[in-house]
Amino acid sequence: MAAYTQSRPPIHRPGPRYGGYWAGEVVGGTRLIRRVAVKRFRQEVRFCTAPDGARIAYATHGRGPPLVRSATWLTHLEFDWESPVWRHWLEGLAEGHTVIRYDERGCGLSDRNVEDVSLEARVADLEAVIDDAGFERVDLLGMSQGGPVAIAYAARHPERVQRLVLYATYARGRLKRDLSPSEREHAELMVSLIRMGWGQGQPAFRRLFTTLFIPEATPEQMEWFDELQRVTTDPETALRIRAARNQDEVTADAKRITSPTLVLHSRDDALVPFAEGRLLATLIPGARFVALESRNHILLPDDAAWDQFRGELHGFLGTVVESPEPDELSDLSGRELEVLALVAEGLGNEEIAERLYLSVRTVERHLSNIYAKLRISGKTARAAAAARFSRFREPPGIVR
Repeated sequence: MAAYTQSRPPIHRPGPRYGGYWAGEVVGGTRLIRRVAVKRFRQEVRFCTAPDGARIAYATHGRGPPLVRSATWLTHLEFDWESPVWRHWLEGLAEGHTVIRYDERGCGLSDRNVEDVSLEARVADLEAVIDDAGFERVDLLGMSQGGPVAIAYAARHPERVQRLVLYATYARGRLKRDLSPSEREHAELMVSLIRMGWGQGQPAFRRLFTTLFIPEATPEQMEWFDELQRVTTDPETALRIRAARNQDEVTADAKRITSPTLVLHSRDDALVPFAEGRLLATLIPGARFVALESRNHILLPDDAAWDQFRGELHGFLGTVVESPEPDELSDLSGRELEVLALVAEGLGNEEIAERLYLSVRTVERHLSNIYAKLRISGKTARAAAAARFSRFREPPGIVR
């Protein structure tokens, strides 16, 4: 198991993790006591080395033909895994596929202290990840600011890209477009805001970016995305990455793509103009364009456009979705799952009661309900219930 020293998100987690959250987790002063979805997938984090020596962290999860997602701006392989903004993406992409994603240089679990954040360096990182993962041909997803990297890779390695999907992205970085004076001033303002406010304790500066990415998000989703920005990278690196991506230019590469290509874009995307998506589709020979009805740059789970996106993606990739194994824990309530999670950690009833602010008698009642729903009884019921929980809540691994 590889060791790494990047700082973890500063979130108080007093209980064991299950689903997308932790039992009794406290985020932003709010205790999360809620039912969580079953964790259907397990991710493994590995490391590869880019040509300039930078260590790039990448993760795989799911089962099926490989689908590689080029790194977007601001990722953290572990933090994203638990995020209400990204969790449905990770599950949806893994339906019928082995998903490979990575933290770009300077971010997340990848090396933070890097000098080169140019487009060429980022394309080399994608090359290193695909080579290290051991796949000869892949389906490639480029979304948001990861799109130019995917476009350049597909143009340079047509034999490695079976199909290309581009969502909410562009061929021209912000400062490579025909900007009006006010638009150019806005681009410069965004850079200034990163310089002044990134990584500070007050989220006001980061909230501006959050509302551009997910204007229709819930307060919880907003808070998670605010925190993602803070834990992903430091202010100086965020500034350099933003400046480099403003200069990305892959229109010539787009014209050379030969892989079948699907381009999708939300009509009211506030971060990347709809016109840039249409332009991209006209540049790529034979590309199919799909307009989505949404204001969100990152589609949220209750967004109608999310279902449309998944349908278009699966149809284009020829996805075969396997029926998930039945989950023995699906009948348990959120509170029962929390109690069982702590049982699996080896806590006694009094400790569980203290942890969850319950009476011991209430804990015993929850356990009786758990045993009845799992159809177990006798002296070994507690151990059997804990074993079933552990089997369905296997934590993600980090391997060399």
